[in-house]
Amino acid sequence: MPTVAPPQILPVSGRTVRLISTGSCLPEKVLTNTDLEKMVETSDEWITTRTGIRERRIAPDTQASSDLATAAATKALESAGIDGSDIELIIVATITPDMLFPSTACLVQQNLGASRAIAFDIEAACSGFIYALEIARQFLQSGAVSTALVIGSEKLSSIIDWTDRNTCVLFGDGAGAAILRADNTSGTTETPDGTGAILASELGADGSRNTLLSMPGGGSRIPASTRSLSEGLHFLKMDGKETFKNAIQAMSAAARRVLDSAGLTIADVRWIVPHQANQRILTAVGEKLGASPEQLFMNVDRFGNTSAASIGIAMDELIRAGHARKGDRILLLAFGAGLTWAAMLLEW
Repeated sequence: MPTVAPPQILPVSGRTVRLISTGSCLPEKVLTNTDLEKMVETSDEWITTRTGIRERRIAPDTQASSDLATAAATKALESAGIDGSDIELIIVATITPDMLFPSTACLVQQNLGASRAIAFDIEAACSGFIYALEIARQFLQSGAVSTALVIGSEKLSSIIDWTDRNTCVLFGDGAGAAILRADNTSGTTETPDGTGAILASELGADGSRNTLLSMPGGGSRIPASTRSLSEGLHFLKMDGKETFKNAIQAMSAAARRVLDSAGLTIADVRWIVPHQANQRILTAVGEKLGASPEQLFMNVDRFGNTSAASIGIAMDELIRAGHARKGDRILLLAFGAGLTWAAMLLEW
């Protein structure tokens, strides 16, 4: 469990920042647990009982993270009724960029024709989408930009060891996007239909636990070599048991602090949209918070763990299904490698 002191809640002041639209992209190929039974020593029952995952999406060789990100962003732009020229900031959260450089965000900028946009990537693993939302909020509140595009995009199938049954059953590919805008005036309390105002947020990290989730090879510590390839150092590595415990503790603690800062309780929240890591983790977090099962939005059974993309995908599904209604408070929660964690409270 995180040993560092809890971070301070990040202040929300000045112009109100709203999430005005979402979009997502999921590859067509569905990889079921039955399919995995033919690839590795596992079973549908083993996977479902331990993770709640029944299937996940896998991108083809010709589709990279920037392609998934562009497709998700295009849907978000269409929903907002704007185009790439209106975007002034693009942040892509990913641990599977097309390449180490240039950034995936720059590739997306080109694809969207968003020539005015500042563009960069961040890497906070599964917490990346909320991290990116918070960074965008700071740009918007300061007045530096007025419209921002945040994307979580992952092609995790490209870094998975398909012979390791403990990890290969967990992950899938996809992208989720959100467009944020700042109000022209500050201090407004009314939230228009179809938009989510950011009420409070928290970002945290505990680098002392950096070995629980990692991909050792490919960086300056262990550059690509014949040895690194033969030892499988370019695959995702995870200590599942410790990750499980830390995830529950970190997400539930962050949720309480964000709610306390807003003067609310879990009963005041309509939806909890957590990072879709594992059904047992999400259920445990809900129970620890005293939430009802009906408050938890989960799609991990259909898409698996898509890391930085998962919350964006879930939010898009929630909104397009008409589940987010005016006045609803939505709590976003995440935990990932680093270790990192994040929470954000929205009011629809």
